[in-house]
Amino acid sequence: MAAQSWEVGGVVREVDYYELLGIGRDAGAAEIKSAYRTLARSMHPDVGGTPGTFRLLQQAYETLSDPARRAEYDRPVPDPPARPAARKRPRGFGDDPHFEPRLPKLGPHDVPWWYGVDPDARIRYLPQTGPDRAPALAMLGGWSLLLVSGLAVPLPPLLLMVWLGVLVGSGAVLVLLLRKHLRARRTDREFTAEFGGRKVFGLPDGQDERARLLTAELCAKYLTRLPGVRIFHGLAWPDSVFEDVDHAVLCGRRLVLVESKSWLPGHYAADEGGELWRNGHVFRGGSTRLDRSVAAFEELLPGVEVCGAVLIYPSRAGEVTTVDQPEVPVAPMTPAQFVRDIGRWLAEDPVGVDRDAFVTVLDQVVSA
Repeated sequence: MAAQSWEVGGVVREVDYYELLGIGRDAGAAEIKSAYRTLARSMHPDVGGTPGTFRLLQQAYETLSDPARRAEYDRPVPDPPARPAARKRPRGFGDDPHFEPRLPKLGPHDVPWWYGVDPDARIRYLPQTGPDRAPALAMLGGWSLLLVSGLAVPLPPLLLMVWLGVLVGSGAVLVLLLRKHLRARRTDREFTAEFGGRKVFGLPDGQDERARLLTAELCAKYLTRLPGVRIFHGLAWPDSVFEDVDHAVLCGRRLVLVESKSWLPGHYAADEGGELWRNGHVFRGGSTRLDRSVAAFEELLPGVEVCGAVLIYPSRAGEVTTVDQPEVPVAPMTPAQFVRDIGRWLAEDPVGVDRDAFVTVLDQVVSA
């Protein structure tokens, strides 16, 4: 079948996605996925491909693997009516390639959770593999007191037998408790020795590089005040080898996934279905896959709370504004709102480091 023009989301495309993937128009989901993976290995920029070609390959896969988008893609588009010559856009419209967005300067008075966190507090590793130090020492002290009191005061034979029974029984429990405590401490030390005191993993790179670098700086400057925070850049979805998620921040059993965007100034919000709006209209100037990322990591990390934030920087002079939307799983945010709201959410368990969740998320980092 000859290549045709196809329209997806209002854009006419001259590239036939089926021909690009080398599959027939009746190909099933498994065949589409297999063809994509095979081509991706040779077309990825890291192995000699070009970013533009690889993005086109990704777009072809995302379109044909989604039944609704595939059906729309397969619908032929009639020739559009002739249009009058386009007027020259007024100056000041669109992105400004010379504009450099900057991070806000926030002080402790701008971040309500700031003073409630001790940055030098002792980290609490999860899940706990043994009793903490305090109960172990308390039981040791109680057993020692029992021993001293029995030796200091002469006891009649019957009470002596009772004392010996309690002493031996509590001693056995104490030994078991101390063994578990020491084993837990050894596990924590081994984990610390393997990963050290690092809080940041991966490299902020890829599309919207400037925005990603700003988000990396933002997280390192503010969120690392939480002792349990671990920050990751450039993560893949499960069963993927590409950077599908820009950033992730883990603290305790809470994980926030972040996409960094350079978009036009304006007021952004999201509806209950996750669709983005700008200045009261559905936003067509960019897209996000963060809802799919949140779903993928919720399945990967049962028991961990996962949310998403689309962090927006202005692409030209002007202000980006957002609203608080705690009921929306993927919400657009300004950098200041991100530090304030996400920091408060993570600060509910500021010293927790879930070893299992940490290792799982770290395994998804594409480049260390």
